[in-house]
Amino acid sequence: MNIIHKDLNLLLVFHVLYQERNASVAAARIALSQPALSHKLNKLRQQFADPLFVRAPRGLAPTPRAHELAPHVQRLVGELEAFYDLSDGQDFLQRAERIHLYSTDYIEQTLLPHLLPVLRSQAPNLLLITHNTRGQLPRNELEKGTCDLAIAGFYTDLPDTFHQQRLLSEDFVVLASRSNTRLAEGLDLDAFLACEHLLTTLTGDLNGRVDQALQAQGLKRRIAAGLASFVAPTRLIRGTDMLLTCLRSLAQEAVERDGDLCILPLPLSLPRVEVMQIWHARTDADPLRRWFRQQVQAVAAALEVPQ
Repeated sequence: MNIIHKDLNLLLVFHVLYQERNASVAAARIALSQPALSHKLNKLRQQFADPLFVRAPRGLAPTPRAHELAPHVQRLVGELEAFYDLSDGQDFLQRAERIHLYSTDYIEQTLLPHLLPVLRSQAPNLLLITHNTRGQLPRNELEKGTCDLAIAGFYTDLPDTFHQQRLLSEDFVVLASRSNTRLAEGLDLDAFLACEHLLTTLTGDLNGRVDQALQAQGLKRRIAAGLASFVAPTRLIRGTDMLLTCLRSLAQEAVERDGDLCILPLPLSLPRVEVMQIWHARTDADPLRRWFRQQVQAVAAALEVPQ
């Protein structure tokens, strides 16, 4: 088929309509009037002999044919955008854009002190905004484009349109006060169960990895509090008989900050946490966001302690 008779700009119209599912939003995004967008949508329908997008209670709903075309169009548009960005050399680092990162305070504490100086130096007009991932993959935000990157160690069952890359691998340790009266003879499983515990819960669920491992042995620990933070619990152990099972880097930072605290081995076998960065296919080819992911990966690689 000869593409000389095809209007390739229609592919961008399709791409944006499929992403936004709203004619007004799509028109504003590509700087078209609504009548002009309707005209191009009619041409798309004629070209593909299908309605493609039909009215729905909350905007537009793609037809099966639109769903079939979407991944191919997304790839083509992404490659074209990457081509034109490449032709502009490194100018993408001067773009005044916002990158939205969904993560946790653990990731902020671990990566941002090393990442932000790189961003300020090499991409001075880039504004990084972080959001709490709240224990769940921000799937809708990634698909809509309001989330550029998600980083955590608990994302599972990713859709085919999502990409992932391993950043860090960490083991669990126990953080305790040196004045803990129950640990005079060390920390075995009996002493572990004799203490009260703090835990991090981003969803309100108190059945964490430690609790599941204990349940497999018919055991249960006593929870003093569940907190919606990874960092805050490390500040509440001082001078108490409570314990906190946490990732090693969090415990190390807490011990460096507070001489009352110490790190002890966990008297349970738990798998390591694999921290991943997740992004949607729609941003895979964007040079600025690809560069950002590369900086995140480089910082994480420099921080990771060999197993």
